[in-house]
Amino acid sequence: MAIPDDRRYTDQHEWTLVRDGDEGAPVVRVGITDHAQDALGDIVFVQLPDVGAELAAGDPMGEVESTKSVSDVYAPVAGVVVAVNGALEATPETVNADPYGEGWLVDIRVDGGSGDPTAALLDAAAYRALVDGS
Repeated sequence: MAIPDDRRYTDQHEWTLVRDGDEGAPVVRVGITDHAQDALGDIVFVQLPDVGAELAAGDPMGEVESTKSVSDVYAPVAGVVVAVNGALEATPETVNADPYGEGWLVDIRVDGGSGDPTAALLDAAAYRALVDGS
């Protein structure tokens, strides 16, 4: 199971990757982990928030539906949704095929503060320990 070292993770199995944003605010790309997509099975539908939606960390921001179940996806950081992966509407199975690449879900612009907005999340080693312990 892939757990890239260049990301931060939540205990709800979302990954984050900080990207350069416009207006000087960092943008955090969010998706679900390889572990999550594997546990869900074949993904058949992805519901994402609207661009412009304001999210608080921990808020439900969408759903991923598979042949096994429906799971909420939670915002790992607070901010405004600046992009959603619209390609998933037609090809939700991309989340299974490439969860850390083309299967990304949303970009969230994080306002205020300096430093890494994902610093409080799990690093790859801590996420591996979480997954190995489950």
